[in-house]
Amino acid sequence: MKKLERQTVIITGASSGIGEASAKWLAREGAAVVLAARRRERLDELKHQIQTAGGQAIGIAADITSAEDRSRIVSETLEAFGRIDGLVNNAGYGQRGPIELVPIENIRANFETNLFSLIALTQQVIPIMRKQQSGRIVNISSVAGRVARPLSSVYDATKHALEAISDGLRGELAPFGIKVVVIEPGFILTEFLDTATERARDIFEHQSVYSALFEGTAAGYARLRKMAGTSDDIAKLVLTALTASNPRARYAAPRHAKLALFMKRLLPQGLFDYVLSRQTGVNSK
Repeated sequence: MKKLERQTVIITGASSGIGEASAKWLAREGAAVVLAARRRERLDELKHQIQTAGGQAIGIAADITSAEDRSRIVSETLEAFGRIDGLVNNAGYGQRGPIELVPIENIRANFETNLFSLIALTQQVIPIMRKQQSGRIVNISSVAGRVARPLSSVYDATKHALEAISDGLRGELAPFGIKVVVIEPGFILTEFLDTATERARDIFEHQSVYSALFEGTAAGYARLRKMAGTSDDIAKLVLTALTASNPRARYAAPRHAKLALFMKRLLPQGLFDYVLSRQTGVNSK
């Protein structure tokens, strides 16, 4: 019997990257996957690939920041499969730039997508899982959920908050048989960085005292690409989070992510900041 036979899992941000890879891995293990994202064409293609391979999938074109769309994700899932066994909260994006220059409305928007909308969808799923006395909520955080970086502090703050929400939920939902797991990807080769850079293009092109910092960070990211992991690295962890009898509270990948988190725990803050600056190209005085 496959590990997720007769289970239904919702995956947000399923049209590319980690969400897409997770959908394929879970479907191969027997899960009926609910693919939620804004890009209908990509969802249709992914659904076709999964069904052709013998899996079950439905696609729901939805904007996670819309209350109506969140309710539709839940209602259409129940209509199609009658239950919800897993929720993979993967939708999100990166807001880059120095705090001084990032418009406050951009900061609010990043929190709306990465945190508040995630919480709102989770709130709709919890009563269903509680009634079932079982379920798994997998929140895709980041190494940035525990390591904040210059020029990325807005995005990093959304992930720090997500980690706190997850820890609180874990205790609240344990009596109902619901497990909450955090996944902390490091640098992964997806559309994420290019999208984040494009969203911040006006800020990066702004001639300011931060220009040297921008250039140093770009060089640092170029170095990080050489050690980047893949979406499949994270999809494997999502599968583990949904199938392990007693999943850990957190999983991280690839190796450089584990190393960064280890050093964060081990090193004094000043020394850790220095090591981080050497790796990312952000030099501090």
